[in-house]
Amino acid sequence: MPRLARRMGRAKQSAIMLVAERARQLKAQGRDIISFSIGVPNFLPGEHVYAAAREALASDSGQYGSNRGTDALLDAFLAHLARAGLEGYTRANCATGIGAKHVLFNLCEALLEEGDGFAFATPYWTTYADIGALLGADVRLLPCPPGQDYKLVPAQLEAALAARPKVFLFNNPSNPTGMVYSREEIAALADVVAHHPDTWVITDDIYHRMVFDGLGYHNFLHVRPELRDRVIFVDSLSKTYGMPGWRVGFMAGPEPVAAALTALNSTHVTNVPEVAVAAAIAALSGPQDVPAQKCAEFQQRRDLVLETLSHIPGLVCPRPQGAFYAFPDVSVAFGRTHAPTGLRIDNDVDLCNALLDAKGLACVPGSAFGEPRALRISYTCPAPQLAPGLQRFREFFAELS
Repeated sequence: MPRLARRMGRAKQSAIMLVAERARQLKAQGRDIISFSIGVPNFLPGEHVYAAAREALASDSGQYGSNRGTDALLDAFLAHLARAGLEGYTRANCATGIGAKHVLFNLCEALLEEGDGFAFATPYWTTYADIGALLGADVRLLPCPPGQDYKLVPAQLEAALAARPKVFLFNNPSNPTGMVYSREEIAALADVVAHHPDTWVITDDIYHRMVFDGLGYHNFLHVRPELRDRVIFVDSLSKTYGMPGWRVGFMAGPEPVAAALTALNSTHVTNVPEVAVAAAIAALSGPQDVPAQKCAEFQQRRDLVLETLSHIPGLVCPRPQGAFYAFPDVSVAFGRTHAPTGLRIDNDVDLCNALLDAKGLACVPGSAFGEPRALRISYTCPAPQLAPGLQRFREFFAELS
């Protein structure tokens, strides 16, 4: 039979979804499984979102929509941007997509030629590396170990940008680490970016409404507005509003970039579905009490996670201040054996498999995010499961010999 395109040899299934699928299979077999794996916020949007969706269904036009996004949706997004301190954009600076992942793929497709440099920090969200590989980009990883709190430092960024990558992708707050950059840290990195005008900057800030400890959200454009001609902001409904399945993502940036994404939409997907558009407008424009409440709730959950991890000897976890993840360095377990089962732990994959087999606890190995000394805990499971899941985690480490 004819062969697939060579690029498909570089395409991979999401490691996160593979873990989640194995957990689902075990649960279907009757196992008592608690999942700390997939980054689903596990709450639903307010009733006004569903009311808007029902109204849209009742008056469905059945027609194609806008490749860029309807005026009403773009206006709602512009108001959302203004609340984040990112003002001065117009509809011509914006485009929509089928979730932030689709927007990121389109951005990379629009900006990167095969072989172009594509730089981002490690640990990274798995999709970054997957997109770079699929497009044939020269992926350049910037290792940020736990000793530097999983954060880029200016000297490191200077060295990376001096090599003139075409695109620098920056994630704040971070998935998988939950780390958040302070205003001072953002300002220092923005000063570096300002000295390297040949690089596009994509800021993946889909968790910017989930920041804890009063730290606040900061973007390069807050401190260096002159970077607007090459900084591209990416956002989504998924995490903030509990709407991952609705698949609505956004970007704001230079007009030529927004026009390029609009053109790609016309080829790839045509438009965001009308019902999802109505729900998105309601989420962005309506009451914001659900996101505020959930941010406070996730901060409390974060505190419980850190309290548990602090009692495990040798385990190190930089303090996450946003999103809903913790990313502990679990290398203290490597080379040891889980006494009750005899399972030997030589690496992060062994550890996650053993946790699932021995304790019914699903976590994602850090190697999926470019950091094999760690694993990711997503603490968005149903509230009654969090404390028992953390107890299983602590028990497992206590049983290592």
